[in-house]
Amino acid sequence: MIDRVMVPEAAKLMNISEGAVRQRIHRGTLRSDKDDDGRVYVYLTPDDTQNNGVKTSAYYGDDGGLLDELRDRIRFLEEELADRQEENRRKDTILMTLSQRIPELEASSESSPEATDSSVTDSNTESRGVVAPKQQTGSWWRRIFSS
Repeated sequence: MIDRVMVPEAAKLMNISEGAVRQRIHRGTLRSDKDDDGRVYVYLTPDDTQNNGVKTSAYYGDDGGLLDELRDRIRFLEEELADRQEENRRKDTILMTLSQRIPELEASSESSPEATDSSVTDSNTESRGVVAPKQQTGSWWRRIFSS
C-alpha cells in the first residue's frame, strides 16, 4: 500500500527531519509530486517507514567495546571538569579573602610609619650625614596602578 503524505508528515513517519526528506526527494530516492498550490507530496511504501535510515549496532558490527571506552572517556572528562570547577571556586575564595584584607593592611601600614634613618656613604666610605626617608603617600597598590 502506498501513502501520499506531505513532507512534514513523511518526516514524522520516517523518523527523520524534513530536510532529510527533501534531500531524498532531490536525489530521487523518494517519489513525490507537487500540486497546483506548490505543496509537495511524498509517496511512502511500508519499506520507506521501516529502518528509517537509522543505523543500528548490527549495521556497525560489534562495537560495544568502543562504545564502553567512549562512555568511560566521557565520565573521566566530566569528573575532570568537576575537579577544575572546584579548584576555580577555591581560588576565587582565596582571592576574595585577600582582596578584603588589603584595606586592613593599608590601614596598619599608614598608622605606624617606620621612621628609620639611613646613612648615605660615598664610595670612599666617609659618612656625610643622615638623610630622612622619603615620605610616601597612599598605598603601594595605588602608587603602582596610578603611574
